[in-house]
Amino acid sequence: MKKTLNINIGNSIIHIEEDAYEMLTVYLNEVKQHFAKNADDFEIVTDIENRIAEMFAEILTNQQRQVINIQDVQIVTAQMGSVKDFESSEEEEEETQEYASPPHFSVKKLYRDTDQAMIAGVCSGLSHYLDVESRLVRLIAIATIFLGGSGILAYVVLWIMIPRAVTKAEKMTMRGEEANLKGFANSYLQPLVHQSRGFIAEFLDVLGNFINGTGKVIFKIIAAGIIAFGSLIILFLIVALAALLGMWDSNVYQMFPLNIINHEYITASAIAAFLVFMIPVLALVLFSIRVAFNSRPVNKSLSFGLLIIWLAGVAVTSFYVVKIGSEFKEGAEFTQVSEVKPFQTYTLNIDRTRFFTKEDSLRYSIDPGNYNGRRILTDLDHNFDAPRNIRLNIEKSENGKPSLSQYYKARGKTFEMALKNAQNIHYDFLQHDSLLTFSPMLQFVKAGNWRGQEVELTLKVPVGTRLNISKNFSRYLDGYGYWDCDHDSNSEFTVWKMTDAGIKCEHEETENSGE
Repeated sequence: MKKTLNINIGNSIIHIEEDAYEMLTVYLNEVKQHFAKNADDFEIVTDIENRIAEMFAEILTNQQRQVINIQDVQIVTAQMGSVKDFESSEEEEEETQEYASPPHFSVKKLYRDTDQAMIAGVCSGLSHYLDVESRLVRLIAIATIFLGGSGILAYVVLWIMIPRAVTKAEKMTMRGEEANLKGFANSYLQPLVHQSRGFIAEFLDVLGNFINGTGKVIFKIIAAGIIAFGSLIILFLIVALAALLGMWDSNVYQMFPLNIINHEYITASAIAAFLVFMIPVLALVLFSIRVAFNSRPVNKSLSFGLLIIWLAGVAVTSFYVVKIGSEFKEGAEFTQVSEVKPFQTYTLNIDRTRFFTKEDSLRYSIDPGNYNGRRILTDLDHNFDAPRNIRLNIEKSENGKPSLSQYYKARGKTFEMALKNAQNIHYDFLQHDSLLTFSPMLQFVKAGNWRGQEVELTLKVPVGTRLNISKNFSRYLDGYGYWDCDHDSNSEFTVWKMTDAGIKCEHEETENSGE
């Protein structure tokens, strides 16, 4: 039974037998004495100890043991090389340095070299493995980016797959150096050449030479295109600003998304948003004019003035965005339940008749005498009053009685304001015998801004009830697979039936019962 010790080598705790520890101590003392005259003696000895600790850990892991014995120390020191062998090899190299000797090739492993990395060290690691200059590998990598972006994907994949060289031994193996006494010494005597400026700076130099040469023609063509496109954008912004400030009638402010903005904020916010978008485009056009016609740079006072105006526009726009956003802070809703007369079959249809308030009548100059007996219809395909904010759910009635629950929801700065916005919603629903007609949109009783108003409808019918649903309901029925039930393109309705498991397409129910 041998005595064992716990030692700390390379910041690792190793269990080692006493005779093995004595042999390892003698070996390390010889290494320290040999490198004592070297300026980097501490770093070299530390790296050697770290490598020995790694080799011990590999032995214990592979052989599933807990203790290092004397045979393990002999194997490790043999691989690292003895000090005497190292000294004799140095003397032989000095005596035969005048004779050319063939280069020594050792086994390399592929690692990422983060010491010389521009991003993740993939290119520098490949340059070591392939024994080529890193700038050549980086140039090839950049070229592959233009092949449909495949270079970026390849770089990310290699980044994930290739491990990073962390330890000194891994970095030596990456460069093809042997991880022994001679290799550790040479790694300090012959350090890697430091890059003077880096690949990015050299690439910019090449790009600059290209711009000063044949690239000038290409850039002038691009600049001319930017001038034309930018001028059209500026013209569009001017026309849009003029339209918002008075060229159109006031109805435009009732359309989404302009109905989000409070009417008193329209002028200031429109001008501020115009400056935020227009000034960067104008600056790009002025710069393109300089590139295309070799003109003088823009006057510094003008540039500084445009910057100040743009920052003011950003500040005003941000102020109104925050101010309007605060009016969506709280939410409120209330429910209204309507009784539905019982029928075995219901027909659900969209009623395109529009609800008009007194304000609408004045705005559209509606004369009751002229419109007597007529119906004013909405345009389902060109409705910009609000986002799609009607949703219909069809559920099984638990008490066997049909009903319609209407949930009115809205947002506001406070709960009271949110509730007031919800109460301002008007929604039309009408039952005529078995015909249930729904409005395609909600309306406001009084003029107001859009604050997330929406109506959620829940129609509950007993099991066994058939429903003929108009195809116009496809946009309001989410999660029902509505178009999967459209088996008759000539019909304006699809046929459904309420079951214990919920509403099902009657065509599917018929097929399942036939099977």
